[in-house]
Amino acid sequence: MNEQLELKTIGLTPAIYCSDQPLFHVTRDVPLGDALAMASDFLFLAKALTKDAAYARDTDYHAWAAHYLTAMSKAVVDDAVKVLTRDRGFGSAAKREAEKAEE
Repeated sequence: MNEQLELKTIGLTPAIYCSDQPLFHVTRDVPLGDALAMASDFLFLAKALTKDAAYARDTDYHAWAAHYLTAMSKAVVDDAVKVLTRDRGFGSAAKREAEKAEE
């Protein structure tokens, strides 16, 4: 019987910086499907808020809310990419350069 491992977030990706330090990180061990579904929800809301921001001239609340939602979404997607590309040879440019230097 083939038991497939459920991919989970690795929790290495920061989001929203204050004083040059990340205020939030993606949480480790969240099932990847659930994390990406949440990122999709965040992006849906951010899209709606940016549309509202285009019409609301008296405040920038909508734009800031959309900004934070997209920052969190990006962190979740980036964390998912790290999970999906680890051990597959799609590492960072720095990693590829280090491998070239060893040759």
